[in-house]
Amino acid sequence: MKDTIIDLSMKFWNALKEADTAGMRSVCDPGCYFVHIGMNCGLDHEMEAFDKKLFQPTDITIHSQEVKEWGDVAICLTDVDYGLLLGGKETTHHFMTTEVYQRRGNDWKMIQFTFTALVH
Repeated sequence: MKDTIIDLSMKFWNALKEADTAGMRSVCDPGCYFVHIGMNCGLDHEMEAFDKKLFQPTDITIHSQEVKEWGDVAICLTDVDYGLLLGGKETTHHFMTTEVYQRRGNDWKMIQFTFTALVH
């Protein structure tokens, strides 16, 4: 199960790096919710920010990932440096993301994605 969740997480991160909203959507439940600096929103609003180039990723460096499982729920903690253009200005933040996945039969879907800024 751990490998499945890591694979899904990496699929999401790789799609995010390319601003590939179809790729990101393929990992997410339609009701997936995002919490991060700047806004909290549902999947459609989040993907719209990429489509309109409000979020333009420039670099993603994943330092580590850890997966915890509780029955039909798994959490992937990703330690990441995330660079992007926001309003034409380059920014880089060190985050721990909490990615929550729910098992649906034999499949897993992301239902929550939260950025937490790390300041160490």
